[in-house]
Amino acid sequence: MLCDDCKKNQACIRLTQVSNVNASKIDKHLCEECAKKYGDFIFNVNQNFSVNDFLAGMFNKSLPDTPQAQPRVEECPNCHMTYRDFSRNGKIGCSVCYETFAKKLEPLLRRLHGDSSHTGKIPKRSGGQIELRQRITKMRKVLSNYVVNEEYEEAAKLRDEIKALEKELSSEVG
Repeated sequence: MLCDDCKKNQACIRLTQVSNVNASKIDKHLCEECAKKYGDFIFNVNQNFSVNDFLAGMFNKSLPDTPQAQPRVEECPNCHMTYRDFSRNGKIGCSVCYETFAKKLEPLLRRLHGDSSHTGKIPKRSGGQIELRQRITKMRKVLSNYVVNEEYEEAAKLRDEIKALEKELSSEVG
């Protein structure tokens, strides 16, 4: 595909412009030279750019270079990985890192995956039963919160729903 601007070189960048006024969208396919004319928001296309670089850029907050301003470095007690190491390569060192960096990882996982807890994949053959069991487990947690907060009417409704789902589950199994 040829560049939409110069019509000479091979296009290697797709630029999408969205107008703030009428929300119209314009797609352009540009060569490297024409893309440079569009300003600083285009990253250097000669640079190798990986998914790890992208994730590291999302996670990384630039830290001050002065030694007195640097925060205490938190390190995983198991693999000795720091959060800065994670932000550079986009990979967690071990399972203990999730606990060590929980406060920083939680918002990132929610932003990337929509949730911070792994629910796994459900096989199609027994998917209905597994999904029902997971739903009942979640409902029991909510039920215990209702009881702790003394919201007994809501707790009673939820208890009845759980009983109905358990009956449905036992009829599927049996």
